[in-house]
Amino acid sequence: MSQTVTAPAVKESPSSPGPKLAKALLAGDRPYMLYFAFAVLVVAFSVMSPVFFSTANFLNIGRQTALVSIIAVGATFVIISGEIDLSVASTLAVSGMSAALAMQHLQNSWYVGLLAALATGAVVGLINGVLTARLAIPSFLVTLGTLGMARGVALLVTDTKPVIINNDTYFAIFGEGLIAGIPVPIVWTVLVMILGALLLHFSGFGRRIYATGGNATAARYSGINTKRVKTTALVLTGTLAGLAAVIFTARAHAARPDVVAGMELDVIAAVILGGTSLFGGRGAIVGTLLGSLIIGVLNNGLVLLGVSSSLQLVIKGAIIIAAVAFSKK
Repeated sequence: MSQTVTAPAVKESPSSPGPKLAKALLAGDRPYMLYFAFAVLVVAFSVMSPVFFSTANFLNIGRQTALVSIIAVGATFVIISGEIDLSVASTLAVSGMSAALAMQHLQNSWYVGLLAALATGAVVGLINGVLTARLAIPSFLVTLGTLGMARGVALLVTDTKPVIINNDTYFAIFGEGLIAGIPVPIVWTVLVMILGALLLHFSGFGRRIYATGGNATAARYSGINTKRVKTTALVLTGTLAGLAAVIFTARAHAARPDVVAGMELDVIAAVILGGTSLFGGRGAIVGTLLGSLIIGVLNNGLVLLGVSSSLQLVIKGAIIIAAVAFSKK
């Protein structure tokens, strides 16, 4: 009688979350080309401008890219899920107006302004999500509509006038304060990036985002509520646009309804440049951060070199197209 010998099971040792997080932050579809492109830009501008390679200028770049980077985290979730959000700049504008008006008429407290801005951004994101996922209207058309509506509301409620903010604590926490010598907008950016990476790479929601964007039909058959996933991604993006509005108004000491027009293009460019597929199912937070930094370095370096604004647009467009083309898998 033959005897079956069973090989002893190999017990896998649980890995600590530290290496996993590092792997996720360093992973991506085109990380090495992104690192190379970023390094080339830094070296080139350092050679051409004596003031570029300095701590003060790098901190300035971080401040300048904070708004785009924060919103781009949410946009990464949306685009991976197979949708797009064109309304983020208008959401920022109307959220900033909500924060300023709440602090002016309800209570002049920093948390009142923060909650008003986050809630407004979340509501705009929820509207986008319901119309896109529940009514099956393409997100491009939905967010193109809310782009105009949110901007129009911001203009109407203030009669196109800025709303002044007078709260030193608000300015210190979100706009002008320093933590260990680092401006708070950069601290908020790093915090959002880390939380976004954890949510995308180490949670069930992140796995559902990838599954929904990779193959929505297969995701539905596997039990994933793809409508809820897409709605949640759009709400997340709107909420982060609200946070960006708080940072913007804290730095400007006022809310204006006509600000950051066109920022949605920089946000989408940062996400796509960072390796996220416009067709969904692929992307990483570290790529989005690098894409945002590349755009920020371009903006900063070209200004330092005294390049005209019209030529800046041409150069930025050409470099972004070239970077995406060479890094295409």
